[in-house]
Amino acid sequence: MGLQGTISPHIGNLSFLISLHLSNNSFFGFIPQEISHLHRLRILILSFNQLEGSIPPSIQNCQKLHTVSFDTNRLIGAIPSSFGNLSKLKDLNLQYNSLTGPLPPFIFNISSLNIVAVTSNHILGAIPNDLCSHCPNLRGLYFSFNELDSQLHSQFNNCGELLILSLAYNKLDGSISKALISNLQKLEELYLGTNNFTGVVPQKIFNHSSLQIISFVLNSLSGYLPSPGMGQSCPNLELIALGDNKLSGHIPSSLLNCSKLISIDFSENLFSGSIPKNLRNLKHLQQLFLSGNQLIGWEAKGHKEPNFISTLSNCRSLRVLFVDGNPLDTTIQDSIQNFSASFQIFHAENCQIRGHIPMGVGFLKGLIWLDLTNNNLIGNIPFTFGGLERLQRLHLHNNRIDGLIPEEICQLRNLGEMDLSNNKIYGVIPNCISNLSLLQQLYLNSNRLKSSIPINIWGLKNILFLDLSSNSLGGHLPLNMTKLESLESLDLSRNQITGEIPSIIGAFESLSYLDFSNNSFQGGIPQSFGNLKGLDTLNLSYNNLSGAIPKSLEAIPYLKNLNLSFNKLVGEIPSNGPFVNFTTKSFSGNSALCGNPIFGVPPCPKIPSYQQSKRKDIFLKCILSVIASIIIFVMLVYLLRSRRKSNMEIPTSLNALPVMEHRMISYQELCQGTNNFCESNLLGVGGFGSVYKGILSDRTIVAVKVLSLQLSGAFKSFDAECKVLCKIRHRNLVKVITTCTNLEFRALVLEYMSNGSLEKWLYSHNYCLDLVQRINIMVDVASALDYLHHGQSESILHCDLKPTNILLDEDMVAHVGDFGIAKILVKNKDATHTKTLGTIGYIAPEYGFEGKVSIKTDVYSYGITLLEMITRKKPIDDMFVGGFTLRQLVNASIPDRMMEVVDEGLLRIEDGRDTIALQSILSSIMDLGLRCSEELPDIRMDIKDVLVKLNKIKSIFF
Repeated sequence: MGLQGTISPHIGNLSFLISLHLSNNSFFGFIPQEISHLHRLRILILSFNQLEGSIPPSIQNCQKLHTVSFDTNRLIGAIPSSFGNLSKLKDLNLQYNSLTGPLPPFIFNISSLNIVAVTSNHILGAIPNDLCSHCPNLRGLYFSFNELDSQLHSQFNNCGELLILSLAYNKLDGSISKALISNLQKLEELYLGTNNFTGVVPQKIFNHSSLQIISFVLNSLSGYLPSPGMGQSCPNLELIALGDNKLSGHIPSSLLNCSKLISIDFSENLFSGSIPKNLRNLKHLQQLFLSGNQLIGWEAKGHKEPNFISTLSNCRSLRVLFVDGNPLDTTIQDSIQNFSASFQIFHAENCQIRGHIPMGVGFLKGLIWLDLTNNNLIGNIPFTFGGLERLQRLHLHNNRIDGLIPEEICQLRNLGEMDLSNNKIYGVIPNCISNLSLLQQLYLNSNRLKSSIPINIWGLKNILFLDLSSNSLGGHLPLNMTKLESLESLDLSRNQITGEIPSIIGAFESLSYLDFSNNSFQGGIPQSFGNLKGLDTLNLSYNNLSGAIPKSLEAIPYLKNLNLSFNKLVGEIPSNGPFVNFTTKSFSGNSALCGNPIFGVPPCPKIPSYQQSKRKDIFLKCILSVIASIIIFVMLVYLLRSRRKSNMEIPTSLNALPVMEHRMISYQELCQGTNNFCESNLLGVGGFGSVYKGILSDRTIVAVKVLSLQLSGAFKSFDAECKVLCKIRHRNLVKVITTCTNLEFRALVLEYMSNGSLEKWLYSHNYCLDLVQRINIMVDVASALDYLHHGQSESILHCDLKPTNILLDEDMVAHVGDFGIAKILVKNKDATHTKTLGTIGYIAPEYGFEGKVSIKTDVYSYGITLLEMITRKKPIDDMFVGGFTLRQLVNASIPDRMMEVVDEGLLRIEDGRDTIALQSILSSIMDLGLRCSEELPDIRMDIKDVLVKLNKIKSIFF
């Protein structure tokens, strides 16, 4: 119900209470001891909140309890031994907390117990022996994602009623004994993945008629996979996952008689032989993972039998097929078009697939990912590919495909990645490429493309990686090309491009890799390249560039690789900034360069003093003449304007008003659109008023921010917001549609943000942001601040940046709003003083103590917000007392205990990712948050540099 705050201790006075169910709210603080007064309580469910502290041992006084669920909170400490006294307990759910200590054996003395769930805690030690001896009714044991480290012997004796056993992601070792399987007669789901089990897979497991799910992934199991026995073997098996082990031999064809199979994972093993043809009998199969083995296609040479890919077309439910890294040595036949419309992913990289890509592939309407990389494919890309309307990723690189790029490719409006590199494709890049507006990665390198690069390619606003290298492209780059703010890597090397390098490339803010080598570029290196703050690699070698090396390149902080060799550059090589780390290789082949001898060039000649004096005289004469001309021009303009004004009418107050470009909306229209500002339309309440959802007469949905005129400072807040919002336009700022004012009413009509605030997404248990969404929001907010701070002649300070003021539209794009206490900082002023304060926890130290604000004040708030987004802890959380802060918590956790402070909901979502890579990304973001929230403003990063860093993190993540 969206409830917040602490659970009141007075709840203990409800003495007749039988059921207390408060899950899926936002309660924080401790579980009240007073719950133990509820002697009639049978059901206690507090899951999906933010409760912390330890579990009160006094809960044992609630002797009638049969259901206890505390899962998905922030509880710590050991599981209380007093739980062993709850003699009627059936279901105990403590999952997704931070509980520690061993798995307590006393729990398993409760004869009524059905389910015990402690997944995702820090439970360690051994699993108690004979844990079912005193609780014969156990149905489910959920122990995954802990630190249990025992071997499995007699722990599950007498567990004949057990249906689900989940022990994945622990440190268990030894073998999977036959006795374990024999003792669990009614077992339906068995999860032993991601442990250290060795030995063979027991034969009996496939003769277990009740089993539905078997998961042994990521262990060290070896030997042959046993064949199920005859008759009704594994009749109910739906999922078998044995990936990432050391299993060898053939895949038993009898296993595929388990007709209810939905998902099979045999990937990353040592299986050999042919792929069983009776896969086609699995009518319910949805996912098949066979990657990383030594399997061959069972195409019989000299016979007309189809290969296994074609026979899989009988699996009408198949959605995902991975066969990468197997020496299939087969073809893809046109019958692939018979795959179901639900078929989504086909991965066959490095499989020795030969022949043409059949036309039939283009009829797979549901396909979203096609990867046929590193095979022996020949012929054209079929024009039927235009029918793959849902395709997002197309990877065909490292083949022998030839012909033209079909224009039908431009119909793939959902395409985000296209890699056709290292083939024999010729002709031109189609002009219609700009239709692929969602394209982020385009690799056409190492082909035989000719003509010039189409100008439309520079209209791909979302492009991150563009590689057209090693072709025969000519012509020149347009000097007025579109500014690509997201582009991170641009490689045009080894072509025949001429003309000058456009200076607009210096405005590609996210660029980290730029390679124009081995072309025929002329003219100078643009000074604007010094603005590429995130540039890591710059290669302009083997061109016809002339002029001096711009000193602006000294300002590129992360430049590690520079190659300007074999051009016609002249003058002194810069010696500061990144140039201190470069060697002669960076500059060889330019005969007229001079400077530091470590670059392999002669010292620059000193200019004689009389020549310097002569140059100074010439310089002064030029400057003085220019200044005199400017003064005369200004005076003439002033005289002309004064004379014109004297001949004009004195303007009325009406004529002096600025022209409003916003549409006019009446008070009556707002009343009607918000149902007379009904409470059911209320979106939120702020410091100076309320915000309502409204529908205008033209059906536009808006947010109406109504000022509470009786509040002190409300007029000032309204004026400040109007003053700021009338000056600015940016995709990451909340758009103002218009204002509506009279003597008794003030309102701003704003663009409606359908997904609410960042605060809602961070702290409501009905929502959770994954890491991609969080990074995108970070970039969006940084872009907005960069625009406010640097996007106009006078910097604008927000002064109250926090998650409630960051709103998300229907596409989850972030927009910064609520400028009620914003300040306009006059140009060249470093800081200003204010009496209006922002929100505690987010305000910078100099703001709170001195009322002093600058652009670095917003950077501090941004840094705190960044840390909050990763930890899901508010800076005013109850745990931050006595000078202890969110910043100190994060700083103390890096690097060894970093994952302990990361939002557990985020870790659950990103569970499938590589742990080391995930930690690296999170560490980079936390470090960014710490650098933005330094105590001294001068030490904090500039938001421009923050944006560059974030885009680097984003590119690494993707």
